[in-house]
Amino acid sequence: MTPWIAAFIALFIWWFSTGTILLAVKYADRAGRRARVNTTLIGLPLLAVGAYGAYWSQTQTDILGIYVAFLSALALWGWIELAFLTGVITGPNTLPLPPNVAPWERFIRAWGTLAYHEMLLAGTLIALGLLLWHAPNPFGLWTFAVLFFARISAKLNLFFGVPRINVDFLPDALSHLASHFRIAPMNWLFPISVTALTFAVACWLERLYAAETVGEITGFALMTALTALAALEHWVMVLPIPDERLWRWMLPAPKPTPEQQTNQGGHHGL
Repeated sequence: MTPWIAAFIALFIWWFSTGTILLAVKYADRAGRRARVNTTLIGLPLLAVGAYGAYWSQTQTDILGIYVAFLSALALWGWIELAFLTGVITGPNTLPLPPNVAPWERFIRAWGTLAYHEMLLAGTLIALGLLLWHAPNPFGLWTFAVLFFARISAKLNLFFGVPRINVDFLPDALSHLASHFRIAPMNWLFPISVTALTFAVACWLERLYAAETVGEITGFALMTALTALAALEHWVMVLPIPDERLWRWMLPAPKPTPEQQTNQGGHHGL
């Protein structure tokens, strides 16, 4: 399998899985709180399959093992994101940000909106690290780590301020999150974020060039594509790229509010 095919598969899985989660959350939103909880519970097999796949694939270094590791990490990530977007696992603070709060209080309140979810992600990353750090096939750990650190970077950039923030896909259960985002021309963290992600892409490409087995070639191609997508999602925060159109066709168009019309375009904040 060529690296280009592996990269295309990573792109398709990212697009399709994101759209599927958004679709499930949108329909659960319409049915109310109980439907959100039920949607999260129905998705639990995804968590179990991801955990088992990560365990099984740790010694499998062929193409199948690499893809199972990659997909298992995405399954773990996907269920945790589903639990977040349905409002089941978020944080203790569910209120909008009051006006004119001090910067330190704004950070504490913002952390309170995500605390339980972020701790679950960190705990999962630590568990994968303990399982896979010295494993023959560490690609499950690396996949989750790329998603984790790219997410932390994206959330911090949304907190400090970026020019383009899209709240079209923000679920009803998380409507209060929009008040914690900040529109700003630029922030000090953004150049560091995109530089770090670009450097990570270069590192994966170097490992891809030096790879000797088909499994390694596939794995490093997947990592390169995934990290490049993370970098692109950062650039969407500042460039006029209508990323919402990637999933708009599969979701009913929401009725825009005045605030959404003002902030339209850019990163979806998920």
